[in-house]
This record gives sequence, C-alpha cells and structure tokens, in this order.
Amino acid sequence: MSSVPEVVIHRTPDLLAATTAARLVTKLVDIQSTGRVPVVALTGGGVGISTLAHLNDSPARDAVDWSRVEILWGDERFVPADDPERNAGQAVDALLRHVRVDPARVHEMAPSDGAFGSDVDAAAAAYADIVDGLDEIDLVMLGMGPEGHVASVFPESPAVHDTGSAVAVRNCPKPPPTRISLTLPAIRRAAEVWIITAGAAKAGAVALALGGAGEVALPAAGATGRSRTLFLLDREAAAALPPEISRSPVS
Repeated sequence: MSSVPEVVIHRTPDLLAATTAARLVTKLVDIQSTGRVPVVALTGGGVGISTLAHLNDSPARDAVDWSRVEILWGDERFVPADDPERNAGQAVDALLRHVRVDPARVHEMAPSDGAFGSDVDAAAAAYADIVDGLDEIDLVMLGMGPEGHVASVFPESPAVHDTGSAVAVRNCPKPPPTRISLTLPAIRRAAEVWIITAGAAKAGAVALALGGAGEVALPAAGATGRSRTLFLLDREAAAALPPEISRSPVS
C-alpha cells in the first residue's frame, strides 16, 4: 500500500540540501539504533550531490556507522567508470571517500567499461539481482526532472512499464542516452521515498505529481514509499502547488 505524499518546503536550494542531509543522518542513526543495517538508494543531480556534501561537512556525519550502511543508486549513466558524470563517482567525491564504508555494501551500477562491457541489459539484470537479494529497502532518494521523470524512468518510455527491479534505458531524452535505472515497482518497495527537487522549472511537474497525474505520463506520481512519501522542495519548485495541498511551513 502506498503512502499519501507529504510536502516540506525550504526557502533556498542550499537550505533544502542542508536540511535533507540532517534528515538523512537522523534516518540512518534511527535504523542503526534498532540493530539493523539501513539500505538507502542515493540520487545524483545538483541537489542530491549537494545533500551529500552538506552531510560530509556536518559534525553529525560520524554519528552514522558508515560500515553498516547498504548503499544503492536509483539510476546511473552507462558511461565509462571514470566519466565525471557518473552519479556514483560524484557521490564518492562528495561523501563516500571521506567515511569508512564497507566496499562490499556499496553497490554501484556497472559502467560501460566494466564487467559487462557494452551490454547494458546484462548490467541492468545484474543490478536487479542485487536489489532482489535485499530483504527490504529503507529509503530511496530521488531527484525529479522538469517533465516529471524520476531515476531514469521518463514519461511514456518503455521503462515506465517495466515490472522488474532494474531496467536498461535507451534513447533518453537528455544525454547520455543509455542508462540503468531502478523501476517504479522497485522504488515502491522502499519504506520511504524522498523526492528532492528545486527550481522554478520543476514547479509544474511537482504540482501534477501531487495533483493526481498518472505515472505513465508523469513517473514521479508513481514514486511512492510504503510508509512515507516526502516531497522535499525549495520555494520555487513549490510555487505552482494549489492551496488545498497541505505542506509544512516554509523553513
């Protein structure tokens, strides 16, 4: 069963990233306090990587036992491992190389020069096996595009209909054209989904996602957590929300 989305608005993208970093630390510490290893899927993009950088700069960073965090990604560009556009590489630079992660718990999606070479379908199938091997996913963090895509699931694309856990994505409308992505059903396995987005270009899609749009036309509408779905927005991204959509006070 999906949760009803909640909306939290922050004044600026930087404040959005900083507060999301604090929220993430709290989530991980809370799960670890129960004795479990949290499973979290990270996101790329400007606000996503800024969130990780803020977390790295926070004194609270070391409250997390990073060796006991299972790390996934929501999507990845199918490019060589050293390509600066890879979400995993950006996350490593922003946070992961600064903390003591367990490499066996850091699950990067394969690059185009990795074990599967240029076979993006095999790379996606291998990632699906990793996801399917997890008992649960605690959190999926997602950005959102101005047309309403999440991860690399774009409107009206074959990926939006895929029922596996990970999918090879071709002919993306934004470069690079080939990617690997979690599917909407995989995202909906998570206890919590956070859609973190900023900027006026996203305002229309945010309003549609929260206003009842279908997931085929607007994949963000289908990205919901089992127990909680959070839209974490800056003021510009929230500008088109109708007044009847409840939201926390702007911070």
